[in-house]
Amino acid sequence: MDKQLNSDLPWYALDWFQPGVFNNYSWENPLWLYGLIIIPFLFIIRWLLKGRLNQKLPIALPKKDIQKSAFTLVRFIPDLLLMLLLALLTIALARPQKTNEKVEQWTEGIDIMLVVDISQSMQIEDFKPNRLEAAKRVASEFIEGRFQDRIGMVIFSGDAYSLSPLTTDYDLLKAHIKDIHFDMIESRGTAIGSALAVATNRMRDSESKSKVMILLSDGDNTAGNIDPVTAAELAAAYNIKIYSIAIGKDGKVPFGKDFFGRPRMVENYFDETTLRQIAEIGEGQFYRVSDNEALKNVFALIDKYEKAEIKESRYKDTSDFYQIYLTWGIALFLLWLLLKSSFISNVLQD
Repeated sequence: MDKQLNSDLPWYALDWFQPGVFNNYSWENPLWLYGLIIIPFLFIIRWLLKGRLNQKLPIALPKKDIQKSAFTLVRFIPDLLLMLLLALLTIALARPQKTNEKVEQWTEGIDIMLVVDISQSMQIEDFKPNRLEAAKRVASEFIEGRFQDRIGMVIFSGDAYSLSPLTTDYDLLKAHIKDIHFDMIESRGTAIGSALAVATNRMRDSESKSKVMILLSDGDNTAGNIDPVTAAELAAAYNIKIYSIAIGKDGKVPFGKDFFGRPRMVENYFDETTLRQIAEIGEGQFYRVSDNEALKNVFALIDKYEKAEIKESRYKDTSDFYQIYLTWGIALFLLWLLLKSSFISNVLQD
């Protein structure tokens, strides 16, 4: 049986003395509990001294008339009551209590916009299974590690499209990410400037103290009517920090299958200059990743850098139970006084 403290129990319930109940207590003045060890020794010493010092009257009785009776033990009842009384007062002075602590955590949160390239070159398979799928997987894992941050997403190829506004509905956001595919935007190319502009438009009214944009692309700006550097400066004007991630290897990379079903190798190269400029203007960082693990590590770094301070409030609800044992002590004190005035205390002296 699990002995839980229940303040609804009446004071006279014997459940207050079960060992399991005492295990659930915390003690305000625990040093008083040593008195529970001292009290029995004091009474033993008292009984020994009383036996030696009490006046003894010589009497002459035949041995056959001397009889032992258990009834003589009743003289110890007042002392036992007094010992229990002192033990109860000691427990009350130790002040047993139970504290329920409630912790509330909150944070002001960060606004984060993920800006992901879904152009045709993201089908290249130097990442497994390809660049886009690797980016989707890492983005979902990144979202799972956030706490009360608002996260949104913009996708782009030849044009830019807002996939999700800033939200704390992470399940919905991950569902949107799962459904991303290459044919969601018809126009071909890589409109980095347009993507930054759309993301900035989503974040410009944000009142968050920290606004972050994470741009992931594998190519140069080849589409759209907004220059990426101009778009980055616009974002910086709204105090948006920009991290840019260049994804992909240089040189020959696998891209689809040839006539015989073998990986078709294509030449891949792009200039990092624009993405570096964007990160510099946005006072963020530029990263170049060439495999799945590197991409995962970069998102882990960003996750570590962009953490809001988590604040907490602690509420303590303390219930005292010393009154229970004090009441028991008073009841035993009254009973002790009654017995002290009765024949029990004088049964062997009258």
